[in-house]
Amino acid sequence: MCTAWKKTAVVVTMVVAIAAVMFGALPGVALAEKKIGILIWSDEPRYEQTKKGILEALKKKGYAEPAVKFTIENAGGNKAKVVEIAKNFAAAKFDMVIACGTSAAVPVAKEIKDVPVVFSMVYDPVESKIADSWKSSGNNTTGASPKVSMSQLMSALKQAGPVKRLAVLYTPGEKNSEIQLKDVQAEQGKSNVKIMPVPLTSKEEVEQKMADVVGATDAIYLTGSSIVGATLSTIIDMANKAKVITVTHLEDMVEKGALLGVCANPYQVGILAGEKAVKILKGAKPSSVPIEMLEKQDVIINMKTVKAGQFQLPAAFVKSAARVIE
Repeated sequence: MCTAWKKTAVVVTMVVAIAAVMFGALPGVALAEKKIGILIWSDEPRYEQTKKGILEALKKKGYAEPAVKFTIENAGGNKAKVVEIAKNFAAAKFDMVIACGTSAAVPVAKEIKDVPVVFSMVYDPVESKIADSWKSSGNNTTGASPKVSMSQLMSALKQAGPVKRLAVLYTPGEKNSEIQLKDVQAEQGKSNVKIMPVPLTSKEEVEQKMADVVGATDAIYLTGSSIVGATLSTIIDMANKAKVITVTHLEDMVEKGALLGVCANPYQVGILAGEKAVKILKGAKPSSVPIEMLEKQDVIINMKTVKAGQFQLPAAFVKSAARVIE
């Protein structure tokens, strides 16, 4: 009887083990702990929101503490620090590394070649040289993008008011910011709007450059530049006083005062990236998981800014917006 019981116990143990391998963790069955490193580019709200989306998508499929040990680092918008963290992550031999933001994903993709890398809030991974194509990265990366249609953004901008000159605030050396400038410039001929690139290399020069910009343009496009993010209140205040429209593709900038946005929700971009991370944790190769952007972007209007700058927006345009911030 004892021998029979032992044989039965062995069989049950083997069945449970096989089920755990095939289908994931079962109640009461501990699998080997996964280690995931998460690198965030800066403290800007969109990166925190996208991180929350990623963690929520992972948790929904059982990839949460204590089954997963997360190491989360924030580079604080510092280029030297982000490279240092990427190198530390490479040495740590995580099961997966997640990068939030183009300026985080570029060094991570450069340093880490032997474990899966999933990115979120990377505006254009192909232009950033992270991936070979949107369909397949051709390497150990995949992820989700907040990229929006610049033709849609320009259309919304022209509905907000007569715009003939558009200044683009960007930071040389920040890939996402440079790519956004390039995308807007591609619309110049189609929209009959003159594009005026305005490079920002330090926070200290913003006020002086803005003084020149507001007298020479009808609208200002705010790219994902870390300098723009750090000096946003100054930019918005000066633009409002000069009755210059501010437009962006970033939801958190509209919430902080930009007048108009055509935006992809960063939390939902994070959810999308997290779903891709789950596929990889279940065995898929990153190169077999397509990189995607959200199907839907929202037009958002900040009515507080409209009132503060005494802008006159067409009522029909305001009514058509997906979201109005009062």
